[in-house]
Amino acid sequence: MNTRKLETWTWVLIYGGLLLLCLGVFVARREEALGQGIMLGGAAGAAVGFVLIYVRSRMPSSEKQG
Repeated sequence: MNTRKLETWTWVLIYGGLLLLCLGVFVARREEALGQGIMLGGAAGAAVGFVLIYVRSRMPSSEKQG
């Protein structure tokens, strides 16, 4: 995977996941099960984004320039 795509997916997953997490908090006030599902999905997305930051940091420096 090229580094530009990896960086794009990293930030999309982090910000999208955190946005879903916040949305789930508000939805949970009315529909608890649905809100918790949305929060779980958002947390999972953000966690994958944070893992991609680690993956990016472990890439060889020749790939980081690309």
